[in-house]
Amino acid sequence: MMISTESLNALHQSVTMSSREIAEMTGNTHGEVKRLIKSLETAQRLSQPLIAWDYEADGATRQEYRLNKRDSVLAVARLSPAFTAEALDRWQEREKMAHLPDFTNPAEAARAWAEQFEQRQKAEQQLALFAPKAEFFDRYVTVEEESLGFRQLCKMLKVKEPDFRQFLLERHIMYRMNGTLTPHQQHINAGRFTLRSGVGENQHAFSQARFTAKGVKWVASLWAGHIASQPKGAAA
Repeated sequence: MMISTESLNALHQSVTMSSREIAEMTGNTHGEVKRLIKSLETAQRLSQPLIAWDYEADGATRQEYRLNKRDSVLAVARLSPAFTAEALDRWQEREKMAHLPDFTNPAEAARAWAEQFEQRQKAEQQLALFAPKAEFFDRYVTVEEESLGFRQLCKMLKVKEPDFRQFLLERHIMYRMNGTLTPHQQHINAGRFTLRSGVGENQHAFSQARFTAKGVKWVASLWAGHIASQPKGAAA
């Protein structure tokens, strides 16, 4: 029996999670998600070879990655640990739809129940592995002020300023302009930063970047994934 390309793609999508879905779930851009996935491949952390799949958007052909359950959960945990549970929930629903048993057959129904029980146990074990990252995220996502400056956020995260500054620069979240940390435009557009300008006592104009509440939650999640990926005992 011949299987059409469309049917094959539909089947593959039902047992994978795309980089676009991960971006939508975690609030990251698709480009950021693809870079993270590519870095996991380079570090040989993925369980399967990485393949780019074409899709149509805005009249152009673009590419996405499709990951199996293990690799997609790993990617979500690195990007935004707080969304790990949601990723597992989505997979549970996906697996139910992909393997709907014949409940009129007692033997098949019993096997389905046993498989579901095993999957639940595995999901709980995975959640336990990611719990420290999620706990870190939950401790630091409550932002009472309208926005936070760089030093305020460092104190909140209990991180050394040089380490966090280097992290922001390496992730292309901010860059130096005239000696001042300045956010890249895409992060301003995403509502993660606000810029405050004024005139100092020396009559010189200044501009200060501050993290919005949305930006704090986002960067705290990235930082949680960063420190969780460091070797045990290594400095953040």
